[in-house]
Amino acid sequence: MATTDWSVEGNYFESCTCDNLCPCLLLKDPTTGTCTALVGWSIDKGHFGDVSLDGIKVAVWLHAPGNLTAGNWRLALYVDENADDAQFDAICALWSGEGGGHLAVIAGLVSDVLSAKRANISFESTPERKHLVIEGVGENEIVPIEGEEGKPVVVSSTPLAVAPGNPITLHESQKAQYHDNDIDWSESGKAGLASAFQYGPG
Repeated sequence: MATTDWSVEGNYFESCTCDNLCPCLLLKDPTTGTCTALVGWSIDKGHFGDVSLDGIKVAVWLHAPGNLTAGNWRLALYVDENADDAQFDAICALWSGEGGGHLAVIAGLVSDVLSAKRANISFESTPERKHLVIEGVGENEIVPIEGEEGKPVVVSSTPLAVAPGNPITLHESQKAQYHDNDIDWSESGKAGLASAFQYGPG
């Protein structure tokens, strides 16, 4: 069976329950033993077959009960309410791993999909602040950690990454909260990560 031609690229960020220097990036156990995260992607340019995905925003709440590579994640998916039916179906297919590539690697760690819904998603990404809002569901705000001479703190070539091949800028969460699927979660002052992303079937 031929794989559908697809690609998506843009910017992503997340915050989670780990301390600022997230050990998960080095394949170590999460700081608290488990990991809960709120993640957002803004697709600048993309397609799934002949379906354009330009401008579509995607968000995920996830919980891993131990080391991230051990799997058994619980996950809830949110797709931009501006997506039409074809775009919604394409995002659901890609984020469930049907297109292969790195998204399939991530999807392979998920054992329980709680929901896949449309939502009003706003995604702001500037050097000073990243801010994700899933209307009526959750919010994530992170700011960069100041490094030497006021420069951002950047790590690269980590063995675990949401967007392999891209340097990751370390942030600290100001506000991370999620209220859906009978889950009430909030966190602040913890790890935040941000980078560009490029995904495809290879």
